[in-house]
Amino acid sequence: MPDTSEKVGAVIVAAGQSERMGDVDKMFALLGGQPLLLRATRPFQQCSLIDRIVVVVSGEKETQCRSLVAGPDWSKVSDVCLGGRRRQDSVAEGLKRLADCDWAVIHDGARPLVTVDLIERGLEAARETGAAIAAVPVTDTIKVSGEDGTVGETPPRRNLWAVQTPQIFAIGIIREAYQNAGEDVTDSSSLVERLGYKVKLYMGAYDNIKITTPADLALAEILWQQHER
Repeated sequence: MPDTSEKVGAVIVAAGQSERMGDVDKMFALLGGQPLLLRATRPFQQCSLIDRIVVVVSGEKETQCRSLVAGPDWSKVSDVCLGGRRRQDSVAEGLKRLADCDWAVIHDGARPLVTVDLIERGLEAARETGAAIAAVPVTDTIKVSGEDGTVGETPPRRNLWAVQTPQIFAIGIIREAYQNAGEDVTDSSSLVERLGYKVKLYMGAYDNIKITTPADLALAEILWQQHER
C-alpha cells in the first residue's frame, strides 16, 4: 500500500459520447437515484488512500459536471477538465492535473459499481511492479477470427482475462507511457506494456460492469439494489 508520504491521484474518465445509449447521456443517467458520474466518483472520495480526484469530461458536459461535484461532499475533487478526441487524450489531460502525485488511479466514469475495496487492493497490487489493473477471468470460450470471419484460433480460456478499471500506475511509468503514445488503444495498460513494464493483474469484480447500452444500465440497477441490501 502506498505509504502516507506518497500522494495518490485519481482520474475519472467521463468524456465519452454515449453513442449506444440513444438519447441518454450515461454520465447523468440515474443509478440508485443518483447520476452515474457520482456513483463512480464517490468510492474515490470515500477511500482514505486517495488524495485528489480529477474528473475529465467532454465540452458540452463541463458546466453540469462541475455543479455535480461541487461542495464539501466532494472535497477531493480538485479539477474538472475537458477531455480530447480519443480516450487516451482524455486520460492524458487528467494526468496533467496530478503534478504532485506519486501514483495515478485511472477509472472509467461508466463503471459506477467500483468499490473502495477494489481501489485499495489495486494500490496494494501495484506496489509489486509499479502497474496493476483490475480484471476478471473470462467465463465464455473466446474465438479469434480471421479476416474472412472464420475461426482462426481458440485460445485457452484459463489464460484469458477481461480487463476493467481501476488501473493503477506509478506516476513516472504512466507519464512515460502517454508521452510515447501513438495509435489508438482501449486502455492505459496497453501503453505501459509496450514500454516493457510488467503489469500486474489483480482480481476485479464481475459486477464492476461498464455501462455502454440501456441494457447495461438496467442490469446495473439490479446489481446496485443487491449491494444496498
